[in-house]
Parts: sequence; C-alpha cells; structure tokens
Amino acid sequence: MSDVQVLNGIKEHGVCAIVRGTSADSLCKIADSLLEGGVKTIEVTFNTPGAAQMIEELVKKYGKEMLIGAGTVLDSETARTAILSGASFILSPTLNIEMIRMCQRYSVLPVPGVSTPTEALTAWENGARIVKVFPAGVFGPNYIKQLKGPLPQIDMMAVGAINLENFADFIKAGASSAGIGGELVNKKLVDEGNFAEISRRARAFVNAFKEIKGV
Repeated sequence: MSDVQVLNGIKEHGVCAIVRGTSADSLCKIADSLLEGGVKTIEVTFNTPGAAQMIEELVKKYGKEMLIGAGTVLDSETARTAILSGASFILSPTLNIEMIRMCQRYSVLPVPGVSTPTEALTAWENGARIVKVFPAGVFGPNYIKQLKGPLPQIDMMAVGAINLENFADFIKAGASSAGIGGELVNKKLVDEGNFAEISRRARAFVNAFKEIKGV
C-alpha cells in the first residue's frame, strides 16, 4: 500500500488507537476488540518493549484489515527498524527531518509531531503531508482551527489527551483524525481482560466520527 493510500485510509477511518506499554500476550486481543468496535488504524509505540516484534505480528495477522503503524519514533534509525517490521506509517512526538526522509525513501507515510505553525510548515516543505499536533489536549480544539487558517493544505492528526468529550470538537475544528491512547486502549482494562469495554469505547469514537462526517 502506498503512502498516499495510507494517508487516505487514516483520514477515512478518523480514529487511530495508540497501544503503549502492553504485553505481547494481550496484543491480538486488543486488535480484535478494536476491530470489533470499528477501529481500523493502530499504532504501537516504540517505548513499548518488543514493539518491532509486535508490529510484525500485527502486520502478519491483521495487515489486510488494519493500517498498522509505529509511534514514539524519535529518529531515522528507529523509523527504519519500524519500516522493516512492516509499519505503514510512522508517528513521532517531535519534528525530525531525517525521520521524514527515511520514510520517503521507503514510501512509508511519515507523521511528524508539531506544535507551532513554523514546525507544521517545515514538516510540509520537507515532504510530510500530515502532521501530528501534539499535545493537542493542552492546546485545545481552537488551536487546530487557528493552525488550519493559514495552513489549510496540511492534514492534521490531533494527539494527546483526546477523549470522547473533546474528540468531536477536534474533528469539527479541522483535524483529519485523532490518535487516542488511554481513553481507548486503557491499561487497566487490558490488565483486567475487559476487552468488551475497549470495543465499546472504540465503537463510540467511530460512531462520533461518522456522525460528524455524515457517513
């Protein structure tokens, strides 16, 4: 799948589940619960032990059903490891130009982290077509709206403290999608084996996105 196709998929799905700090034993149960709730985009953060192997497992079992990416990628070396593991998109909390270039070399979608208009435009000028606005929950939905004013050509994913209460506001403000961590793949729920609740939360986010988009 090309980077353009992955970008279109992220925008179509609207919800990216962030898996952080979980065990490999829970990985497939998490993926199954997300799919049951309609979430088809997932990222495994690289500060999770065994992240590369987890991505390989997800790609092997869910590659035809889900978009699978890597998160918390801080440099080009880690990006290459994630790409070789099969990740189809690479997210970072920061703006690292070498990470973007590594992704472009392999036709993998880079999603660099930005928090200012200058960073957003710098990412765009260096080839990124979508940026991760982080920490979006601190800035608030209106910040996305203000960024999109002078930079309407740049797709933006809102990440950081996104929950069911503010998710719709971020999408309405102009975010193409949102990355959701603890409010969706909650560690306590995983530890308790309450995957039905993860499915319920996933469905709630997906339904909210569909309602906004009128689909």
